Amino acid sequence: MPGSRTGRPPVRRAPRRPAAPRPARENPLRALHARAYKAWDRPLTAYYLILGGSALITVLGLVMVYSASQITALQMSLPGSYFFRKQLLAAGIGAVLLLAASRMPVKLHRALAYPILAGAVFLMVLVQVPGIGMEVNGNQNWIGVGGSFQLQPSEFGKLALVLWGADLLARKQERRLLSQWKHMLVPLVPAAFMLLGLIMLGGDMGTAIILTAILFGLLWLAGAPTRLFAGVLAIAALIGALLIRTSPNRMARLTCLGATEPRTGPVDCWQAVHGIYALASGGIFGSGLGASVEKWGQLPEAHTDFIFAITGEELGLAGTLSVLALFAALGYAGIRVAGRTEDPFVRYAAGGVTTWIMAQAVINIGAVLGLLPIAGVPLPLFSYGGSALLPTMFAIGLLIAFARDEPAARAALAMRQPRFGRKRDRGSQRPRRWNTMRRRATAARSSGER
Repeated sequence: MPGSRTGRPPVRRAPRRPAAPRPARENPLRALHARAYKAWDRPLTAYYLILGGSALITVLGLVMVYSASQITALQMSLPGSYFFRKQLLAAGIGAVLLLAASRMPVKLHRALAYPILAGAVFLMVLVQVPGIGMEVNGNQNWIGVGGSFQLQPSEFGKLALVLWGADLLARKQERRLLSQWKHMLVPLVPAAFMLLGLIMLGGDMGTAIILTAILFGLLWLAGAPTRLFAGVLAIAALIGALLIRTSPNRMARLTCLGATEPRTGPVDCWQAVHGIYALASGGIFGSGLGASVEKWGQLPEAHTDFIFAITGEELGLAGTLSVLALFAALGYAGIRVAGRTEDPFVRYAAGGVTTWIMAQAVINIGAVLGLLPIAGVPLPLFSYGGSALLPTMFAIGLLIAFARDEPAARAALAMRQPRFGRKRDRGSQRPRRWNTMRRRATAARSSGER
């Protein structure tokens, strides 16, 4: 073996290893989608959406009620903040009801179904008693409760139908009776028609439509056959067409669909047209909070049924899309709660509440946009009206309670530490866990989470 110039043997070098292939770059859009889906699929997503969405809608509604009602209050020789203060008081009472409903167990919700139904029917009967019932805007659906405060019992009829119908269908499902059409319809449909009859005695077609939507939502969740579902729908449509045909006021509202001028022949479409004017003048970002022109006596019911139009005028397209996004998030969360539970009562009640809120929002916004007839229903959690706000916030409390009661959500809440009372031991840096009513759950993913 030949030596090197220095006389030393040559050093053998190890053969170079082939470079390892670099991992392929992950698509950033795909990674972002995966992270978003993981965050969206967390156990407490529905809980946060319901709580945060309803709170934002209510707070924004209070701001818009104050802005839209000032001129109306001054025209009535009242303080500019009159309607706002009444709505704020109703929101405070509603917050207490929401908190109470969110902390009640499911058994207590079911126990309240019959008392709430009996109370709603009793109050709706009192509305028709001369000297007790009050007529507002042509509809006798109100009861005076002292001073300037009034109560609309038909709003509590929605909550009563949801709770009672959910309890009824849940008990029948537990006994495996829903496979028979007579058990699916009786007594749910007759009781709903009784409530509808009491409402229509006062002439409130809008609330009757919402109650009908709740009834169809419960039947659909119960798995009603297509023929049965179509039969009930046909009967309801026939009765609705008859009621519209025999009322000149309701026929006039149909005539105003798509109207661009306040006068359409003999029919006055002032409210519908000026609602479109308000939306059209808002632009993308609106004219500014409090700078609406239509609320100066041009648009009737600016702080109640047509508050969405004032929102579009003052906050623009950005404001209206934000409101729509909040309602969409609330609807998605309600559907998610109803779809993930194994409790039939929770499924029916969550589906009924979601149908109620979404149907009422669609009818109100559709009327403001000129796509649907003006039904005279408020925008849930947003429009002025304590009688509508109180049962709606109680219903939101139901959804929060159901979202917290999911197996995966219970496990996630139980794993959390208390926010207060965190003390550290002298010899340890770990936070000390105080005794609470919550029990630590296993870290394993619950089988109830999908």
